[in-house]
Amino acid sequence: MRQATHFETLISALFPPTCVLCGAPGVRGRDLCDGCDRDLPRNRDFCARCALPFAGPVPAGTLCGRCQKQAPPFEHCIAVFRYEAAVPILVIGAKFQGRLNQARLLGQCLAETIRERHLALPEALVPVPLHPRRLRERGYNQALEIARVLGRELALPVAAHGCARIAATPPQSGLTERERRRNLRGAFAVTAPLRWRHLAIIDDVMTTGSTVAELSRVLLRAGAAQVEVWTVARTP
Repeated sequence: MRQATHFETLISALFPPTCVLCGAPGVRGRDLCDGCDRDLPRNRDFCARCALPFAGPVPAGTLCGRCQKQAPPFEHCIAVFRYEAAVPILVIGAKFQGRLNQARLLGQCLAETIRERHLALPEALVPVPLHPRRLRERGYNQALEIARVLGRELALPVAAHGCARIAATPPQSGLTERERRRNLRGAFAVTAPLRWRHLAIIDDVMTTGSTVAELSRVLLRAGAAQVEVWTVARTP
């Protein structure tokens, strides 16, 4: 586990971690108590390719029906939580309400899961980019904030400026899967030569996977050899 810096230790002493869900003291340097942590719905039974949650235990390597019919362009997806219970509270706070402490917490939870899986780490992290107009409206990119935490925790570089969202597409919520795919065609571009061959795309929530699939295709066309997806939560 990464050792805390002197500055982080000082900040923790001055501002001790407090659970963002119940207000109890946080543990292990996170704004989350043990009780609320245990209540969060981990994504334990899932498709080996896209991390779609299954209703119950399945053999290792099981694929969902969609991935059996047509495999996505990314290698695999890691999703910490199912998008239910208190998880939407954390994600919405991090994404729309400027609660960057919740983005930090989500990044810490994702880093913990990555370490537990003992997988070969990618060479760099690629946060899903926001269109400049959306970025101006929101003031920050929650995927980038989560990626920065992961970068610190796992000692990985964050490719914050190598990709851009060049089309101001309408929000994906409320669209069918086909409409989502159509909405994202031509939305992303690689804006600098790729320095790495193995990349992990970072996002907050994966629904149909249309966004990360399109970005994966763009990265693979630009020269990446392997792209995986790390996301905080996965919808059923």
